[in-house]
Formats: sequence, C-alpha cells, structure tokens
Amino acid sequence: MKSFALLTTVSLISLSTLATVRPVMALESRQPAETRIAQGNNQDAIGHYNRGVDYIQQEKYDLALAEFTKAININPRYADAYLNRGVLYQQQGKPDLALSDFNQALNINPLLAEAYYNRGVLYQQQGKPDLALSDYNQAININPRLALAYNNRGFLYAGQGKPDLALSDYNQAININPRYAEAYLNRGLLYQQQGKPDLALSDYNQAININPRLALAYNNRGVLYAVQGKPDLALSDYNQAININPRDAQAYNNRGNLYGEQGKPDLALSDYNQVLNINPRLAEAYINRGVLYAVQGKPDLALSDYNQAININPQLALAYANRGVLYYSLQEREKAIRDLRQAAELFRQQGDAFYEEIMEVLRQLGAV
Repeated sequence: MKSFALLTTVSLISLSTLATVRPVMALESRQPAETRIAQGNNQDAIGHYNRGVDYIQQEKYDLALAEFTKAININPRYADAYLNRGVLYQQQGKPDLALSDFNQALNINPLLAEAYYNRGVLYQQQGKPDLALSDYNQAININPRLALAYNNRGFLYAGQGKPDLALSDYNQAININPRYAEAYLNRGLLYQQQGKPDLALSDYNQAININPRLALAYNNRGVLYAVQGKPDLALSDYNQAININPRDAQAYNNRGNLYGEQGKPDLALSDYNQVLNINPRLAEAYINRGVLYAVQGKPDLALSDYNQAININPQLALAYANRGVLYYSLQEREKAIRDLRQAAELFRQQGDAFYEEIMEVLRQLGAV
C-alpha cells in the first residue's frame, strides 16, 4: 500500500499573510485648521483639535481622544474631529464607537474620503467585505489619489479570488505612492500565488528597501526562499521577522516548518509552542505540531492537536487528512476512511490538487 508519509510532509504548510490594513488620520498631511472646520470659526474648537493632532504625533492617544472630544463638544459639526476620534476608538478595540463617529463625520461632510476609507477598514476587519468595498469605492471616487484605499481594495479583491482587479489596484497604489511598502508586499504575495517568483522577490525586496522594519515582508520572502530550496536564506528572513516583531506567529510557524524539514524537532516544537502561545486560534500550527508529534511516535498528542485544529476550523482539509493517516496507523480503519473522505470532499470543494492524492489513498483502501 502507498505510504502515507507524503501526507504528513505536505501538511507542514508555510503560510503567507497579507499586509494589514491601516487607518488614516484626517491630518496626516496637515492643513491649517481654520480651513478644516465644518462650520464657523470657533478658535477654541480649533485649538483642541490641533492639540489632539499633536498628541497623536507624540503617541499620547488618551490625551488626543480627550482633545477631540472637547473640540466636538464645542463644535458638534466638526467632521474631522469625529473622524480622528473614530480612528482612535478603532485602535482601542471599540468598533461601535468608531462606527458611530465615522457615520457622524459623513453625515456632516459626505465628501470626506478619509471617513469612507476608515469605515471601510472597520467593515473589513469585521468581515463585511461588501460594505468595505462600497466604502473604498466611494473614497476613491472622491479622492482618486488615495493610495491606501487602492491597496485595501486590492486586498479585498485578492481575498475574493479576483487577482486581475487586485493587481490593478496594487499597481495604482504604487503609481500614486512609489514608497508604499505594504503595496509592494501585497503585490509580491499576489505574484507568488500566481507562480511568478521573480516578480514576487523583486517586490519583497523593494518593500524591505523602503521599510526595513516590515516584518511581514521578511516572512513572505522567507516563504519564497523556502519554496525555492534556499533554507539558509529562508531561516535568515524568518529570524529577522521575529527580531522585528517577537509576536509574529506566522514567522514562528514558518521557522518551525523549516526546522522540522531540517530534522531539528526540538527547535520545531519550541517554535510551534511559541506560535500557540501568541495565537491559540491558529489551526495550522496545531496541524504542524501534530505532525511532529506523530513522527515522534506520540499519537495521543498528535490526535489532540488535530482535533483542536478541526475544532477551530472545520473546513481545514489537511487536519482531516492527517488525522485519517493517524487513525490508520493506529489500526482504526473506519475512522481513517471517514476522515480521508471528509478531507477529499473539502479538497474537491476548494479546488485543491491534493484531492487526487487522497482519492488514490481511498482507492487503495477499497473505500471508493
């Protein structure tokens, strides 16, 4: 019978992540405050507003929030004050308050592109892509030079399986702002997914040249190097990503994969444990640790991790595939066939080539 080793090997997935969306304050390019008041010329409101902007630049966000609130109390029609306070609420994890302020800003000034943009970010983070897309479209209609909106709309299109639209938006973002590191990062990932490693590498390099502290760019370039069979370069990039951001779960996960492939199980296990300390909901890390436990002859620990992965993400085909392999090794044939059938169906639905691999295994088991 065909060996199941391939299934456990391919389960050591390297995951790339898109650049995270960024809110933008109303006064990133600061204009004289007098020109930004919605109505009237209330110098007290202007003063509080400008102090709020100064506090943001000093990273004193609580003080900034208080100043924007004072400006609003004096002038309830101060759209930019609502916008900036909404961004602060968003960053504090208070989406309802943020949404209320963005809505209020747009009620006062329906042409405030930054308010549509930031509300789009909020909707995107809440898993409401249609609302986010509508807001990004509106922001771009009002301000066709808002590079951030093109980048985030491209992010949405990529997630919706529309690579041509995504590429067009990333290109536009870069045309507007050739120093936009995150747009190069996202375009690089798109190229990587399209099987264009040279273009991907060029974009990752450009992102790092622009922002040497962009951990995601090192992580994604490391994934590319690993796929190309350049483990030393991959390891260097994963290390750099972790040095920049010690909470980068994906970089630990990917480095753990690399250590596993290099026959360094203790280092791999340490990295997977670190991943799960940072993000206990990262299902792929449970799969990877489960594979490691299975290879080490610890089936109970492996089964526990596969179960946890499935509890977190019931659509994760590799978790069923590897649990099926484990059940077969434990001579629990019916459970193995059940899981392998589930994996095959999920792979089929997702258009994944591993569908044929699983079907071949099932045929050998006489289960097709």
